[in-house]
Amino acid sequence: MPSLRRIPGRLRRALPIGAAFTAGALLSAGIARADQPNMREALSQLYGAQASLQAAAPNKGGHRDVALRLISEAIEQVQLGIAFAEGR
Repeated sequence: MPSLRRIPGRLRRALPIGAAFTAGALLSAGIARADQPNMREALSQLYGAQASLQAAAPNKGGHRDVALRLISEAIEQVQLGIAFAEGR
């Protein structure tokens, strides 16, 4: 194995950064695959908001309908994020 003294200065300074990045990536991969309590809470809140908007009177100039569509998209994205984190 070569001595660190034989590695050029810029590369020698980059080694600790690369090692830290690799360690962080490995640790975050383990965390990302863990349970997703914040994402699941967000999903629950989105379902609640969706139910409230569905119960609201539709006389909102189309804004209620747009909000319902956006919430449906948000629900889908959160579900996809949870599935991705769980490796599905």
